[in-house]
Amino acid sequence: MQSSPTVPDDAIKHKSDRASGGDAVAVRAVTVGGKTRDELYAFWRDLTNLARFMENIERIDRLDNDRSHWVVKGPAGQTVEWDARISEDEPGRRIAWISEEGAQVKNHGVVEFRDAPFGRGAEIHATIVYDPPGGAIGKLVAELFQKEPGVQAKRDLRRLKMLLETGEIATTQYPDAAPRYKKSDATDEARSAETR
Repeated sequence: MQSSPTVPDDAIKHKSDRASGGDAVAVRAVTVGGKTRDELYAFWRDLTNLARFMENIERIDRLDNDRSHWVVKGPAGQTVEWDARISEDEPGRRIAWISEEGAQVKNHGVVEFRDAPFGRGAEIHATIVYDPPGGAIGKLVAELFQKEPGVQAKRDLRRLKMLLETGEIATTQYPDAAPRYKKSDATDEARSAETR
């Protein structure tokens, strides 16, 4: 298999080892202003933090320092679970993982932390290689429900950027969204402020 600019060589190497041939998802980067590589690494290394910004993660249970149990929302109200282990850990630079034998969704990947140009903070580069449950049909269903890992990874990294830069994740979805009201229910003061 040939190298490509969107999938690092280590992802391609592992992908070619898989008999079923997984799908590679490369999320090139997100820059987080005002944070160092070490801060981003420390946040990510505490795997329980991932559920704070990854929409589809119900929970991550830490089994030991290098192993964890993941429960993730899938399409059509289903959940999928697997155990994963950290296969590479370079503090401040890189974390790699691989799902363990018997995983419902076989996956592995790497997250790299780099200094952003011109001292603008740090960058997160993520690559995920996975075998969707149900093969090509399962991937199609996941895409229809917007649970496909490529789409979701990009959204999740944007959510992480918001969380780390502002301390919160902006949303317009109930129940986290600001309360809505009809203009007719607004106070006279609010209506007059709106017309200024």
